[in-house]
Amino acid sequence: MFRGPMSAPATSFYKRSNFVTHLPVDCLYSPSHFWITKMGAARLRIGFTKFATRMLGDIVEVRFEKQPGAALAGGDIVGSIEGFKAISDIYACVSGTFVGGNPALASNVECVGKNPYAEGWLYEVDGEPDDKCVPLEQYRALLDTTIDKILEKQKSDSE
Repeated sequence: MFRGPMSAPATSFYKRSNFVTHLPVDCLYSPSHFWITKMGAARLRIGFTKFATRMLGDIVEVRFEKQPGAALAGGDIVGSIEGFKAISDIYACVSGTFVGGNPALASNVECVGKNPYAEGWLYEVDGEPDDKCVPLEQYRALLDTTIDKILEKQKSDSE
């Protein structure tokens, strides 16, 4: 179901309107646009999807409220992320024990937007994905619906 840390991620091309990306095939995805991949027996790595980073704009800061060892449940606030377009909470899409945030973000926060599926990951947890997380094909359908709603709103705002 998940790719391991040593395997190269296979991706699937996705395009809807003017949004184009390559989505890792072996990840799970949350309705709040996080990806999850398995890094070991119980270790999960979580990051924002390219769609989420595009909505935020250029990333300027990531902060974590949880400390390593803290218990997490799906929906808990882990921290916050600030982009030029928006500030957003970072929610847990997994349950388990917070391992920590990506240490590379302290010196290279831009990697969240530039390479969200590799060095731009956000945090790790020892635990299990939330029941709301879905495989790629279901996430593609969610993206279609989300983008269509944005386009409809833009159309009605311009009329």
